[in-house]
Amino acid sequence: MAENRNSREIEKRETTERVKSWAPPTLLPTPAPQDGYSFRWIRLSTLNQADPTNLSAKLREGWEPVRAVDHPEMMLHGSDNIERYKDNIVIGGLILCKTPTELVEQRNSFYQQQTDNQTSSVDNHFLRQSDPRMPLISERKSTVSFGKGS
Repeated sequence: MAENRNSREIEKRETTERVKSWAPPTLLPTPAPQDGYSFRWIRLSTLNQADPTNLSAKLREGWEPVRAVDHPEMMLHGSDNIERYKDNIVIGGLILCKTPTELVEQRNSFYQQQTDNQTSSVDNHFLRQSDPRMPLISERKSTVSFGKGS
């Protein structure tokens, strides 16, 4: 018995999109992405106490304040009235800054290298005291489980 059947590839099934569920709004708006730049909110003040040391350190790292005219979509949000930064985007004691993405990658690489060096140093110092008959560490792995059983 030969049946006239359509191949499954020809068949079209209606896909239903899941209805997006409600989620609380984020506290800080996200700027429109720009190719080659990374954005970050940097602390200007805490509890109305200025923190110039923090901003100064971030500016020396290569972060630069974002001008409000460059991101008009951010102007919909209320901003703090800080006279010195009136041309920038400031919300809740935080100022929006940007830097080239390659600088962020270099920074991350630098700190990853420092972490690796410190981990290696601790391992070498700690494992120097290890006896093969009774090792201090059998493997470097951790697990998390919830509930009964494994």
